[in-house]
Amino acid sequence: MFRKTTTNSPQAEPKHSAKHPVDQVLPVGKMTIYGAQHLLTFYAGAAIVPLLVAGALGMSQQDLGFLVNANLFTCGIATLIQAIGFWKIGVRLPVVQGTTFVAVSPMIAIGMAEGGGVPGLLEIYGAVIVAGVFTFVIAPFFAKIVKFFPPIVTGTVITGIGLVLLPVAAMEAGGGDAESKQFGSLTNLALAATTLVLILALYRFFRGFVATIAVLIGLAIGTGIAAIAGKVDFSGVGESAWVGVITPFHFGLPTFGAAAIASMIIVMIITCVEMTGDTLAVGEIVRKPVGPDGIARAIRSGGLSTTIGGVLNSFPYTSFSANSGLIRLTRVRSRFVVATAGVMMMIVGLVPKTGAIVATIPEPVLGGASLVLFGVVAVVGIQILRRADLTNERNVVILATSLGFALIPVGFPTFYSFLPQALQMIFVSGITMCALSAILLNLVFNEIGGKRKAANATAPPEPVDVDTVNAMSDEEFAERIGSVFQGGEWIARNAAERRPFDGVYALRRALHTTLFEADEQRQLDLIRSYPNLAGAALAEHRLGRESLHDQCTAGLHELPPDETERLTEINDAYRETFGFPLVICVRGLSASEVVDIAESRLHNPPEQERATAVVEIAKIANARLSDIVHDREPEPAKATKATVDG
Repeated sequence: MFRKTTTNSPQAEPKHSAKHPVDQVLPVGKMTIYGAQHLLTFYAGAAIVPLLVAGALGMSQQDLGFLVNANLFTCGIATLIQAIGFWKIGVRLPVVQGTTFVAVSPMIAIGMAEGGGVPGLLEIYGAVIVAGVFTFVIAPFFAKIVKFFPPIVTGTVITGIGLVLLPVAAMEAGGGDAESKQFGSLTNLALAATTLVLILALYRFFRGFVATIAVLIGLAIGTGIAAIAGKVDFSGVGESAWVGVITPFHFGLPTFGAAAIASMIIVMIITCVEMTGDTLAVGEIVRKPVGPDGIARAIRSGGLSTTIGGVLNSFPYTSFSANSGLIRLTRVRSRFVVATAGVMMMIVGLVPKTGAIVATIPEPVLGGASLVLFGVVAVVGIQILRRADLTNERNVVILATSLGFALIPVGFPTFYSFLPQALQMIFVSGITMCALSAILLNLVFNEIGGKRKAANATAPPEPVDVDTVNAMSDEEFAERIGSVFQGGEWIARNAAERRPFDGVYALRRALHTTLFEADEQRQLDLIRSYPNLAGAALAEHRLGRESLHDQCTAGLHELPPDETERLTEINDAYRETFGFPLVICVRGLSASEVVDIAESRLHNPPEQERATAVVEIAKIANARLSDIVHDREPEPAKATKATVDG
């Protein structure tokens, strides 16, 4: 039924045949530089987990150094598995894997329960290995709850991650140790500010390649200035070896305690929530949306990497948000750049001297760069939140409460100190509390508490006349009339102020006026809220009643696999070209007509397509409005009088 594009346009074929930027292999030189930037962005965060755990367990300096190198080496393996992937493992997106901060407190508790030192470390590794296997097994089941991660949840969690990480950047900028007399000294603040200003200046005054490596340049120059000021310690470089070997079970065979395993499984469930949010965020950043299968592959990768980590003397794995922010800033979306960074991590892990050189970057310099990167993570979350209906009080409550939980441990680290240790490991993580709060509150307010909406999505409501519409409360009007748009309650709320309407035409005109007079950004946000045609949401019955009805009338739910794949290719090419989904009013069209229209629109200018999408949204709203509202019936008395007079 579907045919390939046969246009002779010289631009047509490249748009269809070109690889998605995520799958492009860049020149070796650029991949090396971009990969190094990811490595430097990642390094401090990757090193801190083994440093914290080893320090708490009283490990020797030699053992601590080995743990740092083993962690970096395994981080490289984990990143390669996630970015390159094989079989059903790895999301195949530019996702950097690193050890999760969520596990730090539980691991220290597990280790100290065994007396610390090597025995404690072996108990940790046993729990890590089992928890990794558990995560690998539950991946396909966990992926099925993606429908419980609408924009209000993912946007809230990602915003919370950015906000929680910002104080970490501030801590680094001040010198890293808040108890030090030099913390926040003018020298430290000057180094952080200089690095920050350098990065901002590079973004402001340069474009292209220079702008994409602004963070790397800022870190290098900042370190150079710090060296001149005598703030860089190179002694570790001379003392470190050139080559190191990472051996499995370096400290001995792991031990397996039931309590330790149970604690680590809880950690991994929480990490799966974080990983889901981060993976969805990267999908948003690179414009390659992730569905349930992608989430399952990402979680399988995390489970496998965690098990490998336990074998190779490392810890549980998750995705690193700072590197997601770097992708957003640089706009370099190739997963092979991240894979290159993974190879570099392995090299750093095998060459302690190389790691020692990277480790010379002073914390204030890292802090200056991190302020930008972590802030960008929060901005990504805010952008996702713009797709949620924040005129809905329930969503406002979800956002406000979850961000409050995220920031409590940041403002008052000892707030939960009287809770049992098992609960502390959950509550002291602002990111974890933000994620759990957003998910649970969304279930209560929008799923369990919104059963009336769910019922409306499966059975069309009885149509009403205009008089009934005029008599509706503002909330009922926004819910019922707003359903003719995708996330368009704000349009209905604006139109409600123009009541009373004397007919369907007047109602339609009020809706159209609000739609067409909205600013460009709000129109774009509305366009981006529409689902793909014949996408995963249709196949998995995750569409709302209106979208489901629209797509089924065109037969998009009955396409054979090859034709579904073809339309998916068009959807992906369109989204990549224009930055928003293909929107077509499919009522009255056949599947082949939908594809013909889609292919022809691929070659339009961006401004024309944005305007066309808004017009299509208006047409969709017209069709849906006719399903639920009709003009008032003629008054019987007047009809009788007219007959008599005649």
